[in-house]
Amino acid sequence: MLLGRQQKLKMGGAPPLSVTGTMLTHPGCVRQFNEDVVAYVLPTGRDSIIGRGAFALVADGMGGHAAGEVASWIAADAVRRLYYRLDGPPPRVLAKCLAAANRAIYQHSQSDASCAGMGTTCTVLALRDNTAYLSHIGDSRAYLLRDDKLRQISEDHSLVAQLVRDGAMTQEEAARSPQRNIILRALGTEPTARPLIWRKGLPLRAGDVFVLCSDGLSDLVDDATIAATVTRLAPFEACQALIDATLAAGGTDNVSVGVLVVGQGCSSPECSRTTRPLAAGGGQP
Repeated sequence: MLLGRQQKLKMGGAPPLSVTGTMLTHPGCVRQFNEDVVAYVLPTGRDSIIGRGAFALVADGMGGHAAGEVASWIAADAVRRLYYRLDGPPPRVLAKCLAAANRAIYQHSQSDASCAGMGTTCTVLALRDNTAYLSHIGDSRAYLLRDDKLRQISEDHSLVAQLVRDGAMTQEEAARSPQRNIILRALGTEPTARPLIWRKGLPLRAGDVFVLCSDGLSDLVDDATIAATVTRLAPFEACQALIDATLAAGGTDNVSVGVLVVGQGCSSPECSRTTRPLAAGGGQP
């Protein structure tokens, strides 16, 4: 079981920052299986892993009958475990984590015919030393709400997103395109993967809000609704409200979302208590 906690981050001479957060996942209204998996770790001062900081991940699997959930679970398990075991700067550690996850998924697909061709998106956010680090592949997204403005900080590895970047398609055309779910990069589909990894982190500010989600949410809920929801609600309630909005819009895919809020440190005992217990999401193979 993973717990949503508030964490004090010791940031050198700067005032300590805290992180509160929650992640939720739902199969949606149409799909039989939930191929999304979420995982997050928000250590408290009592945890031995406190120096590694906070961690959140969303993986959206793809493949044959139930194979997508196998891929996403392998990725989430491998990346989460290795992140807290490996030493080194976060970008190097994240690169090793995703490379190991890619190998594990690919080898499993080669040894099990029912999982042939499976793969998964993987978007990972690490908050450490007053800095955010992002690593991602596929079209699961990471957003940052700062100064009341929401912006996507990940880059979709999808066909329509590439066409938009190339100037061959507008954002509006991409949103309506029947090809919008064609992924150009994923974990496990090839012997090696090409995730995008931030080599330089983003300095954190008190008041920052990070949102991670699968395309089951971003395809049906617009950025303005995401921004308004995470601005007015605490993490658990914001996640639930965004899933409810997705289901109300049809819930045509599995949907996952996580909200992490950065704040000033707190001396109250409440800061070390769990905000809401939550089982790891997704269907376990």
